[in-house]
Amino acid sequence: MTSAATLPGDPSSWSLHDLVGQAPVFLRLADALSSLADEGAPLAVCTADLKYSNGLSRFEQRHPGRFFQFGIAEQNMVSAAAGIATTGFETYVATFASFLALLCCEQIRSDVAYTRQRVRLVGHHAGISLGFYGSSHHATEDLAIMRSIAGLTVLAPADAPSVSATVRALHDFDGPAYVRIGRGREPDVYGDDMSFTIGRAITHCTGEELTIIATGSMVHPAREAVERLRSAGRSVGLLDMHTVKPIDTEAVLKAAANTRAVMTVEEHNVLGGLGGAVAEVVASAGLETIVCRHGIDDTFSLIGPPTHLYAHYELDAPGIERRARLLLDTG
Repeated sequence: MTSAATLPGDPSSWSLHDLVGQAPVFLRLADALSSLADEGAPLAVCTADLKYSNGLSRFEQRHPGRFFQFGIAEQNMVSAAAGIATTGFETYVATFASFLALLCCEQIRSDVAYTRQRVRLVGHHAGISLGFYGSSHHATEDLAIMRSIAGLTVLAPADAPSVSATVRALHDFDGPAYVRIGRGREPDVYGDDMSFTIGRAITHCTGEELTIIATGSMVHPAREAVERLRSAGRSVGLLDMHTVKPIDTEAVLKAAANTRAVMTVEEHNVLGGLGGAVAEVVASAGLETIVCRHGIDDTFSLIGPPTHLYAHYELDAPGIERRARLLLDTG
């Protein structure tokens, strides 16, 4: 991993956000975009006063003519990105997920999705990962909002290799997309050779008692929980549903048909996100499989350190394991 010494300027002037931008996921995002631009891809990158927080200062250093800083003007940035895309550029927009999905919903709907522009909307620090910043900065509704916009693909890669693979996959993808990532320090689930296909879930393992379907930041703790359950003799499977829309209907139906229950896990309100998407698929097929949605139970999240919040909402590995055992024992 690149050290903080790659930051420009005097180290004494670096802010906390500067150091946050050196998180592995953000480094991979910037490097993947830079590599595409190095190869001659018509790429433009925009951010809203967060180039150090999301690591995109690295892209600016390598391709200053392709980088656009909009300051605290997120709505204008999204509309401008749509305009840039009309000139033939694949345009990336990155800011806090709470600002992007909520504040810019109208611009995303009307300027990006309705016009089918090749704009990639990167909502970072999603879910409750901004901790002490509070409800104004927590994004626990973004999957539901973005999933409801016609023609918008919704992705939630799990780690740094997944983010790199997402950028590559989107380069060959026609149409707009929303990419949800966390605080940038999610542990790696995959190696650099991971296979990523938009719309196709990744199967980690299969089970007869329960299948856990996780997305984004929840894949790593869900995998830990599944490993503990399987070590205890429980037949539990795991899917990484990195594409929330269009959801992998085949993978969901296979899991629902072959296991007694399905549990979704997401750093999001249980309404409208991954859990809602999976429940819709199962219900539409007329299956009687139990679907348990695990996330934040339709409430504004508390304020505190992210690690404490994950434990409180049982979105860490022990919490996911407890929820799964409860379902296994009562379902």
